[in-house]
Amino acid sequence: MLKQVTRKNPVKASIAHIVAASLLVSACSSRSDTISAQYVSPLQYQSYDCNQIRMEMQRVGRRVNEVAGVQDSEATKDSVAMGVGLVLFWPALFFMIGKDQEQELSRLKGEFEALEQAAIQKECNVANEISEARRLQENRKAGSRSSENKKSTAHPTQPADR
Repeated sequence: MLKQVTRKNPVKASIAHIVAASLLVSACSSRSDTISAQYVSPLQYQSYDCNQIRMEMQRVGRRVNEVAGVQDSEATKDSVAMGVGLVLFWPALFFMIGKDQEQELSRLKGEFEALEQAAIQKECNVANEISEARRLQENRKAGSRSSENKKSTAHPTQPADR
């Protein structure tokens, strides 16, 4: 007797592939700039004077930069492993398991925001310095965007900047 060969349901196979791909994509580390701050109450800094708030902001800011660097590095490694794994070599997907520091970065960002709120409440100079630094950063971003727009809208036979 001949054995009848049954084909697997292609819909079920497609669903399984989609689920597997989405699990792999969700395992990727996030870039540091996409991680939002966790709420931290500014009340814990109520007893600090302006100098103590400034020193704590510097400490937390340094730590945010360190952890953000590690997080961005992990995100880059994960995206490279994902690209290699999906295109060339699926075992590379196992290298995506890194040290994601999203929780710590979120907490540190929350601490920095709480310190900033405490500085604003106490009318410390550091609060004004932070808002001025943010304003300058936004102006730089807006300036770079406008220069990119000028270059992209310039006539191809004419130089972008005169």
